[in-house]
Amino acid sequence: MAQLEGYYFSAALSCTFLVSCLLFSAFSRALREPYMDEIFHLPQAQRYCEGHFSLSQWDPMITTLPGLYLVSVGVVKPAIWIFGWSEHVVCSIGMLRFVNLLFSVGNFYLLYLLFRKVQPRNKAASSIQRVLSTLTLAVFPTLYFFNFLYYTEAGSMFFTLFAYLMCLYGNHKTSAFLGFCGFMFRQTNIIWAVFCAGNVIAQKLTEAWKTELQKKEDRLPPIKGPFATFRKILQFLLAYSMSFKNLNVLFRLTWPYILLGFLFCAFVVVNGGIVIGDRSSHEACLHFPQLFYFFSFTLFFSFPHLLSPGKIKTFLSLVWKRRILFFVVTLVSVFLVWKFTYAHKYLLADNRHYTFYVWKRVFQRYEIVKYLLVPAYIFAGWSIADSLKSKSVFWNLMFFICLFIVIVPQKLLEFRYFILPYVIYRLNIPLPPTSRLVCELSCYAIVNFITFYLFLNKTFQWPNSQDIQRFMW
Repeated sequence: MAQLEGYYFSAALSCTFLVSCLLFSAFSRALREPYMDEIFHLPQAQRYCEGHFSLSQWDPMITTLPGLYLVSVGVVKPAIWIFGWSEHVVCSIGMLRFVNLLFSVGNFYLLYLLFRKVQPRNKAASSIQRVLSTLTLAVFPTLYFFNFLYYTEAGSMFFTLFAYLMCLYGNHKTSAFLGFCGFMFRQTNIIWAVFCAGNVIAQKLTEAWKTELQKKEDRLPPIKGPFATFRKILQFLLAYSMSFKNLNVLFRLTWPYILLGFLFCAFVVVNGGIVIGDRSSHEACLHFPQLFYFFSFTLFFSFPHLLSPGKIKTFLSLVWKRRILFFVVTLVSVFLVWKFTYAHKYLLADNRHYTFYVWKRVFQRYEIVKYLLVPAYIFAGWSIADSLKSKSVFWNLMFFICLFIVIVPQKLLEFRYFILPYVIYRLNIPLPPTSRLVCELSCYAIVNFITFYLFLNKTFQWPNSQDIQRFMW
C-alpha cells in the first residue's frame, strides 16, 4: 500500500503540474502587463532583481514586507550564471510569476506530508484518501487561482505550512524561523506562528487534562450543569498555570516562538503598526461578521463534509434541546451584525472582485438579509466545530483564537484572507470517505473552470479607461 500511495502521489502531482503549466501559458499570453496588485509587486521585484535594494526605491503603496521579492531574486537570479540568460529575461514578468508556480509544487508536497502526519494511518483505504485530500486542497479555487499571478498567497502558504509541519515534528527552532519567513510575506502570518506554539501548548495541556481526569474519576462526584465541562476546564487551566514546573516545560518548548513574538512586537513599535506603506486602506477594526463570512465560506467549499440531511437534523435537535443557549447566541450574533458590519470602500467600488457582486446582490439588496442569514451562520459555525471534535478542546481553543485574531480586525471582505485558516481547518478534520472527496474535487474543478474562463475570456472595460479588466477572486 505504501508503494501504491507513492505512485498515486506522483501521478497526482505530475498531472496537477502539467495542467498548471498549460494554464500558466494561457495566463502569460493573455496578461502581458501587470494586473491588479501586480502593478505594485512586479516593478518592486524587478528593482530588487536589478540590485536596487535601497529604501528610496520602495513603492509606498506596498503594505507587505519584501519576502516575496527577496525569494524571487534568489530563485531567478542564478539563471543568469547557469543558463547565461540576460537580466531582462530572468527579471521578466513571466519568470517572476513562475516563482509562484514553483511554490505551488512545494505546497502540494507539504500538504501531502501534513496529511500523513496529522491523519492516522490505520486503514487500507487511507492512502487514496490522503492523496485525494492533498490534490483537492492543492486545487482549492481561491488558492489555486493566485498561483498564476505575482501575489503573496503561494509563498505565504508555503512557509506557513512548512512551519506547521516542522512544529508537528517537534523541530521548533526551524518552525519559528519558517514562521519568520512567512511573516516576511505577510505580517498577519505571525498569528500562524503563534498557532504553532499553541499547538505545542495544546498537546501538553491535553496530556495533563487526561491525567487529571483519571485522578478525579473515583475521588470526586461529577459536577452537574450545562457549563460543567467549561468550569472544570477553567479550573484546570488556572491550576496548571500556577505551577512553575508546568510553565517551565512550556517555555523550554516554545521559546523560539516567544523570541519571534518579541521580534514582531519590536517591529510593530518601530514601524508604528503592523502595516507598512499605505495604511489608509488597511485600518484595523472590530469586524465581527468576518467570522460569519468565514463560516459561510468554509461551509460552501466543504459542503460534502459539513452539509447533509443528518447534520441538519442533528443541529435542529440540538437547538431544541438547548433552545435558551441558542436563543442567546442568536441575539448576540444579530447584535454583532447590527453594530459591527462594515463595508470597505474597495468592496463597494471594485467590480473586478466576486465579493463586490456578493455584497451588492445579497447584502445590499435588502437590509434585512444580513439578519436573516444569522441562523445559517450559526449552523455553519456549529458544523465546523462539530467536524473538529476529534481534536482536543485545547487545540480547538487555540485554532479559534488564532482565527479570530487573523480575520476579525480586517475591514475589507476579501476571500484571500480566508485561504490559510481554511487550509489549516481542512487539514485537521478526519479524512472523509472517498466518495465525498471525489465530490469535493469535482466541485473545485468546476469552480476553477468557471473562474479561469471568466478571467481569461469575459473581459470588460471601465467607461473612463482603455485598460482591460477581468473578474477574479
